Amino acid sequence: MGRGAELAGLARFSWEEVQKHRSRTDQWLVIDRKVYDVTQWATRHPGGFRLIQHYAGEDATEAFSAFHRDVTFVQKFLKPLLIGELSPEEPSQDRNKKAEVVSDFRSLVSQVQSEGLFEARFWFFALCLMHILVLEGGAWLLPLLWGTGWGPTLLSVLLLTIVQGQTSWLQHDLGHLSVFKKSRWNHVGQRFVIGHLKGASAQWWNHRHFQHHAKPNIFSKDPDVNMVKVLVVGKVQPVEYGIKKIKFLPYNHQHKYFFLVGPPLIIPVVFHLQALYITIRRRNWEDLAWALTYYARYLACFVPLYGLWGSIALIMFVRFLESHWFVWVTQMNHLPMDIDHEKHRDWLSMQLQGTCNLEQSTFNDWFTGHLNFQIEHHLFPTMPRHNYHKVAPRVKALCEKHGIEYQTKTLSTAVMDVFWSLKNSGELWLDAYLHK
Repeated sequence: MGRGAELAGLARFSWEEVQKHRSRTDQWLVIDRKVYDVTQWATRHPGGFRLIQHYAGEDATEAFSAFHRDVTFVQKFLKPLLIGELSPEEPSQDRNKKAEVVSDFRSLVSQVQSEGLFEARFWFFALCLMHILVLEGGAWLLPLLWGTGWGPTLLSVLLLTIVQGQTSWLQHDLGHLSVFKKSRWNHVGQRFVIGHLKGASAQWWNHRHFQHHAKPNIFSKDPDVNMVKVLVVGKVQPVEYGIKKIKFLPYNHQHKYFFLVGPPLIIPVVFHLQALYITIRRRNWEDLAWALTYYARYLACFVPLYGLWGSIALIMFVRFLESHWFVWVTQMNHLPMDIDHEKHRDWLSMQLQGTCNLEQSTFNDWFTGHLNFQIEHHLFPTMPRHNYHKVAPRVKALCEKHGIEYQTKTLSTAVMDVFWSLKNSGELWLDAYLHK
């Protein structure tokens, strides 16, 4: 029914009507059967307008609950946007979302909330920050006390690389609001960690990363799989590009050149240039100021030891090493998984199709920032990472109940799967390019 048709004080809409409103200039969302017109609000959304657009015209209840710690507080912003509700005869779930899966997952969320698994242990994150600061101090003291020879310099590079890797995981925790109870404290903490300790932008990272969480491994919605100028991924895209005779690069060799363009360049080149461009374009001067404090501090510490160009070479080498670490950790959980166009699945099914876990160990926990529990992190993005192992057995049992595959791999298998998935995708492209 139309917007003006009122029944019991609220307009009633069918799913067919809701699904018509999914363009950038006309966006409706359904949350707990209530229909909201978020067209004007989307540009002011803290998570970015694209995140809203990815759910335009569909049920966003599970995503809304997953991303917001204090749902009651956020409801205040939704109230003025309310335009109606679903008609009584309409199901609560749209398209391919399974009501039983949705119900069981919501029960699990309520259960872990009641057990306090969304509450962070402050000392855990304090220790994370402390070991970052101690290692960074050590990286400066080594050449200061023992000179700038090869030995102290290489040890300093090693410590700085560890600092940057661990800083990535800590800012990631803060960006997902999983450290402090108050969202504002998380935002301030993230700006300090990613800005002052890494020299990057919190807003740039969040806008990009939240899209990945909202629609992982879905073309045109997850920026992490938007790589067609360099790579074709999954089983669908290579065939589509092959049939269309699209060849930016010889994709049948991508499993080889990935080692030259992926791990070495993502952080020192792609991310830094992208973050700087977007920060300036959006006039996000606060994030830019935070980033400048990192470079001012770094240069003040290392220029007296290595000179200007030596200090620049040092930090670029650190970025080069850190980039390998970051790319392998983030890609081995996603790249070998199902990558496809939008299928409108429920939250549990969608997240499991695009994510897998690594085996738990003390090293894997530390090395990946607990992203070896990638499945649990995607299902409960605001849950503090030290609790993932507690909820993992229940997630696995829920997946078994509904016939959803729950993958756990060794570290070596996960790394090799990245290579094999790129090789298989490249072969699919070549076959389609030559024969279809």
